[in-house]
Amino acid sequence: MIGVEADAWTAANKARLEAALGGVRSAVERHASGGSAGPDVPRTDVAADPALSDRPAALDQVVAAFGLSAFERDVLVLCAGVELDASVGELCARAQGDPGRAHATFSLALAALPDAHWSALAPNAPLRRWRLVEPAAGPLATSALRIDERVLHHLVGIDAVDDRLAGYLEPLSQRASELDVVPSHEQLAHRIVHAWTDRPPGEPPPVIELCGPDGSSKRLVAEVAAILLGMRLAIVRAESLPVEPRELDALVRLCEREAALAGTALILDCDGVEGHDSARDAAISQVVEGLSSALILLIRDRRPTRARPMLALDVAKPTSGEQLEVWQSLVGPDRLDGQGDRLASQFDLGIRGIREASVEALAEVAAAGEVGGADPTALGRALWDACRGQARPRMDDLAQRVDARAGWSDLVLPVGHLETLRELALQVRHRTLVYDRWGFGATSARGLGIAALFVGASGTGKTLAAEVLATELRLDLYRIDLSQVVSKYIGETEKNLRRVFDAAEDGGAILLFDEADALFGRRSEVKDSHDRYANIEVGYLLQRMEAYRGLAILTTNLKESIDPAFLRRIRFTVHFPFPDEAARAEIWRRAFPPAAPTDGVEAARLARLNVAGGNIRNIAVNAAFLAAEAGRPIGMAHLLRATRTEYAKLERTLTETEVAGWA
Repeated sequence: MIGVEADAWTAANKARLEAALGGVRSAVERHASGGSAGPDVPRTDVAADPALSDRPAALDQVVAAFGLSAFERDVLVLCAGVELDASVGELCARAQGDPGRAHATFSLALAALPDAHWSALAPNAPLRRWRLVEPAAGPLATSALRIDERVLHHLVGIDAVDDRLAGYLEPLSQRASELDVVPSHEQLAHRIVHAWTDRPPGEPPPVIELCGPDGSSKRLVAEVAAILLGMRLAIVRAESLPVEPRELDALVRLCEREAALAGTALILDCDGVEGHDSARDAAISQVVEGLSSALILLIRDRRPTRARPMLALDVAKPTSGEQLEVWQSLVGPDRLDGQGDRLASQFDLGIRGIREASVEALAEVAAAGEVGGADPTALGRALWDACRGQARPRMDDLAQRVDARAGWSDLVLPVGHLETLRELALQVRHRTLVYDRWGFGATSARGLGIAALFVGASGTGKTLAAEVLATELRLDLYRIDLSQVVSKYIGETEKNLRRVFDAAEDGGAILLFDEADALFGRRSEVKDSHDRYANIEVGYLLQRMEAYRGLAILTTNLKESIDPAFLRRIRFTVHFPFPDEAARAEIWRRAFPPAAPTDGVEAARLARLNVAGGNIRNIAVNAAFLAAEAGRPIGMAHLLRATRTEYAKLERTLTETEVAGWA
């Protein structure tokens, strides 16, 4: 009659359901024989089975979860019996005097089962509210009554998520037990446990809001809490919620029923919700207020609830010390060889990010060792590069990654300016030692970011200097695309900037705000709403610049246009002077790679051109193409022709003095 599995609970659960069905069958048989239901009808209770002591039978769990009365329980069992045993359907047909009615009905249940009450038929009563049974179309009392398929599977001990939840609810495989959970996350998980267990009887559990930008850490905290509570987890993504109220209400009921059947805590993931969507916001509110089961929100910022109690917890990535311990446990202290401190100080990764980076790096080193032999420094480089790659998928749609290859030898600047740039690099390299271990960052998180302003005319080397720093520090350099960041819609610019800074935090990327005066301009007197929101954008930038733990570089040729509040927060200001003749000669000497063939190129003559380094590079490259077409080495004639093209672009007149003796 009921499929049997090998374990003891399955056998005990089967016996429990068969005993309950036996009592209901007896009541229906008595009715079919002309008797009436009464207290002497055999009940569904059976002696307790030791196999059910830790995990109750599915029927008892459903009764407790949905608050079924004895009559409602028997109605449910009767409907299950029709599906599980053909003889029960035949009995129903005989009891109703119609061979074509081999199914349960409310009228049969009211007549045959003990303790019957009409209120069990109400739409808000458990049987119909939770869709445990569903009447067919027609008169309510005499229409065929069928048990819901998901509930039937649950009663016989089979876990299968309702098909109607496909695309909305996703069971999570809990992997937290496989990870080294850090103390800061474990403490938060214990707070969730206490909030859900130490509450007055009858009160729903408070909504847990896990707030912060790192979705991986928030999910991990939820997983640890579920493991401690012995609960399963299932996730619903807010962006997939229907916005039509009736459809959403049906979904909420099915989700809550699923949570009750499977002993599941639900996660509502709001991290993917973009923009200010009032309909989506209303849908989230309806889910939060409509559910009474255990619910965890993954959300960026705190969201107040109207009726349900709420506990908001801020979840951050593991501390640098905790990250170091994770690195050591995954890679091994001996193999790290001191690299752990550098990785933990530079890259702000969650546990799973560290795990993915370590797996990638170890696999790369193992493969390289099989081909070319072991390199003792290979693991450190592989770990560093794997960490850099962790943030790239999040950054690449927000900013342009610059393939930095330039080195110090490519920069032609006064000695003092070069020393300032080197000092900037060493502060980035040692900021964790100074801030964390030496305690300079203990009192406040403000002012710990390293921001630099590069001031100079176009082509004087500002972007090149940023590339040199990226090469020196072995970090990714991202040029912020203002067309992707700045929006005409209120609040969207701040949202885009937040995404940029959050993504950059993971890998400590260098952010390059080219032509920064367009974004960091002076705040203006508020004359209308546009001025007010523009000033809000500048204020938000000020906050993020102070808190950003990486290096942010602003370039401009209009320093006076930068808001003074930004200038106060700039740690380094480097002026890139227009190169004098001696500097231009040096730039020309470095403009031609060693492999490039040249013939009679004189840097001293070329230095008479009154142009910046960027223009010099353009002229050199264009001359190289002209020489390649002619099949000859690069000569002064090619450079003269390329210079005329560059000057025409600049709308300047090339004088005889500048090119005298070139050709």
